[in-house]
Amino acid sequence: MSTIYDDLDARAAAVARQVIGWRHHLHQHPELSNREVNTAALITDHLKSLSLDEVRTEIAGHGVVGVLRGGQPGERVIALRADIDALPVPDLCGVPFASHVVDQKYPGGPFPVSHACGHDCHTSMLMGAATVLAGVREKLPGTVLFVFQPAEEGPPIAEKGGASEMLAQGALDHPVPTMAFGFHVTPYPKGYIGYRVGNQFAASCLVKITITGQQVHGSTPWMGIDPMPAAGAILTGVGQIYRQVNAFDPVTVSIGHVEDVGRFNIIGQTVTLWGTIRCAVESDMSQVQQRLRTLAVNSAAAYNCSATIEFLQDVPAVHNEQAWMDAALPTFRRVAGEDRVVATGATLGYDDVSEFVNKYGGLYVTLGVQDAQLTPEGMPTPMPGGRGLFMNHNPHFYADDDTLVTGVRLHAQVAYDHLKGALVPA
Repeated sequence: MSTIYDDLDARAAAVARQVIGWRHHLHQHPELSNREVNTAALITDHLKSLSLDEVRTEIAGHGVVGVLRGGQPGERVIALRADIDALPVPDLCGVPFASHVVDQKYPGGPFPVSHACGHDCHTSMLMGAATVLAGVREKLPGTVLFVFQPAEEGPPIAEKGGASEMLAQGALDHPVPTMAFGFHVTPYPKGYIGYRVGNQFAASCLVKITITGQQVHGSTPWMGIDPMPAAGAILTGVGQIYRQVNAFDPVTVSIGHVEDVGRFNIIGQTVTLWGTIRCAVESDMSQVQQRLRTLAVNSAAAYNCSATIEFLQDVPAVHNEQAWMDAALPTFRRVAGEDRVVATGATLGYDDVSEFVNKYGGLYVTLGVQDAQLTPEGMPTPMPGGRGLFMNHNPHFYADDDTLVTGVRLHAQVAYDHLKGALVPA
């Protein structure tokens, strides 16, 4: 006897090739945060073709929200979320549809652009799920929101964007979700759903340290104040901050970009360090920030310089509550199989989907998309003869096309189970 889940799966299989096609197109034409113009247009055109009840556009820049009201009575509302932006990373994954895009105008650029984090997969899978759920709208006891979020990787420093800005603009105020759900593709065995109770992803903030000296010619350093040695001292000291907090709470401070204003023979006036703090335990963030402030200001002073420090783009941890996970595990196992739903370790990665999950309740998990297998200890390792394992943000990051249909099924079945009341915390 056919069930609603059989119907959802059949519809997901029917749209699978289209999902792969969208993914290839998006991968070949990536757009950076707050510049997702063509990506948003593709999403909007598709959602409108489904005759949804409403398609909201230009939210927090280029965000799109589709509203699908089911034909059965029901008060629950699920927000299914996908992020749509790409990264300033070259594409070396070796596929025929690799990106050759270079953004010449992006602040701080030009930058090569690629979907080295898998957001092309997220976007195409949610577009597929919209197709599936629109096809069974008369059976849905509630409302589905398809949330396509821009600037997950962080907007340019002078701009607003991302999940917090979508919320600030009231994107999900009518109707208000009773659950937010999403997942991230990872270098894990294909089709495996990974989950973690507690913090699935870490708390994060962007760091800007500006060190100021006095500009002078490189031949007469004693007649000015060189900020570069102070920058070097701060860079060295950053590596010791982890020893100043609880050793059992993972933290990291990484400086990813050093910006000098000068020339090879000119000692510049300023050096700016750009980086990120990650804390597995969110309450550690203020302590780490204070430690970094003390380090920067006093290290600069030791070299007769001054330093200012700014903490920007705070992103809270993605926290999965036990009650929500208990409710969802039967759905996950139905979609992926009993042996393909596994608990994963902690990570210092971040994702601003936390803004949605914190506000409305819900879950964020992972979906494996690479040629991997698990060790007896549960760690992913490369599968013999496969393409290897490459972390998100690596230029060689890749995702398996045939796994995308699993993501479509996951969105669709989680949505249905929440709307009918099977996937709610006890």
